Amino acid sequence: MGLKGKVAIITGGSEGIGKAAATSMVSEGASVVICARRPDVLEQAADEISRATGGQVTAIPADVRKPEDVRTLFDKTLELHGRLDILVNNAGTAAGGSFGDATDEYWQNDLDIKLFGAIRCSRLAILHMQASGGGRIINITTVGGKAPEGGSVPTSVSRAAGIALTKAMSKEYAPQNILVNTVCIGLIKSGQHDRLADETNAQDPEATREGFYADWGKSVPLGRIGETREAADLITFLASERAAYITGASVNMDGGMSAVV
Repeated sequence: MGLKGKVAIITGGSEGIGKAAATSMVSEGASVVICARRPDVLEQAADEISRATGGQVTAIPADVRKPEDVRTLFDKTLELHGRLDILVNNAGTAAGGSFGDATDEYWQNDLDIKLFGAIRCSRLAILHMQASGGGRIINITTVGGKAPEGGSVPTSVSRAAGIALTKAMSKEYAPQNILVNTVCIGLIKSGQHDRLADETNAQDPEATREGFYADWGKSVPLGRIGETREAADLITFLASERAAYITGASVNMDGGMSAVV
């Protein structure tokens, strides 16, 4: 895939799509730095990835809501590897509810993680990518950012902003060979969805995560929930040399759920 020797930062890399993307890229020869807010979970993820792949993965705790954490993340990455080629803006959790119930604080927290987190990381990444002659930025958003449903705020709004950010950045930085794309996620298995399954099944001793996902998958045209490795392989492709003519694109990773292309 042309990733040998490349250096990547993946935010929200302690579980789910971020962890799977790190595993995929390390398997292809990249050196990967993962960040997340929980140091213990992050370190465990890095250890598991390293043992599974035999490659180089580094855990650097960071909260993308805090500019000083983001600065430290990039400083340590450059100190360790001397370059940066790939950024995956993946930090964020599901936050959907009624517009009437969403407080200013709820809105601000979601925008700060998903939109401003991507802005803060991309701003620094671009400086280093310009110095090395190009790079890749992949923003992880959702199909709800294209076709929001009722009860989907603030996530649908912050993700719509992320899609717009992707297109604007792709136009501005294409002449410098910095390619910017977004993967719009539908229903993909993740740590937070595992926890939701466990909470939903708490009152039923015979219920399983597999059963939860099977029922949930009935709402997807392909009839199932997506696997993290499937999302990870798409992200890795977009970061690779094989995607050298793709920028400003939004790819639905949703099993056909979205009403829009």
